[in-house]
Amino acid sequence: MDKLIKNHLKGKKVLLLFLLTNFVYGFMLLVTIPKVMSFSNGIKLLDMMPIGYNTEYVNTLFNTLGEKGRFLYLYRQIPIDMVYPFLFGVSYFLILAYFLNKLNKLKSPFYYLCFLPIIAGIFDYFENIGIIFMLSNYPSYSQNLIMSTNLFTIIKSITTSIYFMILIVVLILVGIKNFKLKTEFKSF
Repeated sequence: MDKLIKNHLKGKKVLLLFLLTNFVYGFMLLVTIPKVMSFSNGIKLLDMMPIGYNTEYVNTLFNTLGEKGRFLYLYRQIPIDMVYPFLFGVSYFLILAYFLNKLNKLKSPFYYLCFLPIIAGIFDYFENIGIIFMLSNYPSYSQNLIMSTNLFTIIKSITTSIYFMILIVVLILVGIKNFKLKTEFKSF
């Protein structure tokens, strides 16, 4: 595993994967999500609700979307969102690993923080599967399905938020290290 990670910690590979991941994310934000939301009267889609939702919210959203909006959600947005969690998990794992390596902390317990985006990606898949079941069985979905999908959404959001807070701290530490190296080099 260490060798596999080290082979992919090249700056260009990490950057390329980051760009690909964010291209897919941008496509969802600029194309598929707005297309579905054009049928929602401004009601946010379930995957865009970081603090969760309840049965009433799901029913309101799905009723408001109508048949065409639900179709677009299920057959346009969700397929793209089935690619994104994998890309997010792998690329953001490598991004944090890349910067931890710059701090010489990759072989420390901090390494395990790199798995946060993979965990978020797994819960994003669980969330997507729940949404697929709800959309496919509309209007006959269970309260348990809504509650479990909601839980997956919340766990995905919390894990993602924690990851980005950690990444910001690591980037600041890399910046401080680089600043110190430059000032030490100038003093010679």
